[in-house]
Amino acid sequence: MSEQFDLVVIGGGPGGYSAALYGASAGMKVALVEKDALGGTCLNRGCIPAKAFLETAAVKRHVDHAADFGIDPGGSPTIDFARTQERKQSIVTRLVGGIAAMCKNRKVEVFSGVGSLGANRTVTVALADGSTTDIVGGAVVLASGSVPRLIPGFERGGPIMTSDEVLDLDYVPQRVAVIGGGAIGCEFASTFADLGSEVTILEGLPKILPGLDADVAKVVQKSFKRKKIAIKTGVMVNGHTPNGNGGTTVDFGDAESVEVDVVVVSVGRRPFADQLGLEGTGVVVDERGFAVVDEYCQTNEPGVYAIGDLIATPQLAHVGYAEAILVVKHVLGESPMPVNYDRVPWAIYCDPEVAWAGPSEAQAKEAGIDVVVAKHSFKFNSRAMILGTTEGIVKIIAKKNADGTAGQILGVHMVGPWVTEQLSGGYLAVNWEATVDEVAEFIQPHPSLTELFGETALSLTGRSFSG
Repeated sequence: MSEQFDLVVIGGGPGGYSAALYGASAGMKVALVEKDALGGTCLNRGCIPAKAFLETAAVKRHVDHAADFGIDPGGSPTIDFARTQERKQSIVTRLVGGIAAMCKNRKVEVFSGVGSLGANRTVTVALADGSTTDIVGGAVVLASGSVPRLIPGFERGGPIMTSDEVLDLDYVPQRVAVIGGGAIGCEFASTFADLGSEVTILEGLPKILPGLDADVAKVVQKSFKRKKIAIKTGVMVNGHTPNGNGGTTVDFGDAESVEVDVVVVSVGRRPFADQLGLEGTGVVVDERGFAVVDEYCQTNEPGVYAIGDLIATPQLAHVGYAEAILVVKHVLGESPMPVNYDRVPWAIYCDPEVAWAGPSEAQAKEAGIDVVVAKHSFKFNSRAMILGTTEGIVKIIAKKNADGTAGQILGVHMVGPWVTEQLSGGYLAVNWEATVDEVAEFIQPHPSLTELFGETALSLTGRSFSG
């Protein structure tokens, strides 16, 4: 007889381990199948390692400007990137161990192997020793995640790297080309530029960070140019020619080229359903590779759900968490509210940081909504001055009332110091459908960076401290 579980989860990334732990906390008997390390892409090859590198870049910026604060750093700082790599790995190891400990404490049974789904919610686990075992779930969650997309002519190896390989570097390349100007590409570009690399971004679309509010994107572009990042937009890469010294020359656009030591291919991620099996099930995978689900993340197979990067929702770890909770509640018959994907929080950790929730000004107008907009700069914020980082803005998009005044807050968009830590107030305002009058009543601590959000909301009431 196959072992029976209330819930079987395939994939131990953010969505998968969250579903397993949340389900266990609700009293379910849970099995979690993971072929690699717990934590998935986010923890092992994505969010966490990348942010560890970005923090190293931030420390380098602080040291470079130490004299501005009256601290003599004793000469130009040197970078031991092998030590950076060790620190990153120690953080990852501790976090992976923490997830394993939580699974043990919650009595989640972890199967180390490749899980494939067959009929009747039966999951076959191919174990490392070559054997297999079958387990059956009252419900099954598919959370197999994603892998980096590749482009023809830029196969991995040597100087050609995806986010997987670049996060294993133990040195700082002198010259870097980043193919793709989206969030991940801009994070890598920012990191290496701050660490002293010559960086070129190659983006096929007319601008980097497409989809960002135009005013926010403008701040990032100006900052990147000050960092001497070469931004080439509206260009396609045509191929590359290795130079025999470990580097390569990348050809792009109309007979243009750039010689580099490392190429980071950052053109997005594709869902990874390759090893899920799915024979004899009603699970449908569309032409782009995404599992097809309804608003409750249910597939066409009864009792089988799919979450995270495997479905066509924002590829964000915290969205995976939300989908995990949604699914467990749905399995338990608790009538949960579906995730409102139009209002999830977004964060990009380049320097300057970017964070937002809700539509941009252009998106709101495209939806036919009359809006009132206000934006304020960190330039005159006292805490930003103290930190020595005054670049950036807070922008609020509000619905226009019939009398022309500003009403419900639709979107909050930020760029600047630590905005990924400041967004929560704006996120709550957007999701609670608060009005500018309501938010303006709340008190922000002084001095703080969050004062700028409060002042921007206050200005939309028609009265404010500053222009």
